[in-house]
Amino acid sequence: MTYAADRLHEEVAYVAYHFHWPLEEILDLEHPDRLRYVAEIARINTRITQGR
Repeated sequence: MTYAADRLHEEVAYVAYHFHWPLEEILDLEHPDRLRYVAEIARINTRITQGR
């Protein structure tokens, strides 16, 4: 089973935008680790927009 290329690009762009990490470093992450960073960034963004 392969991971959808569009979804991978979304995850990489999201992490790169927020953390300013290079592409190679993000792609070296294991999939579960990359998803964890995506979730944490989303949680931080939610807190910021809700003023918490």
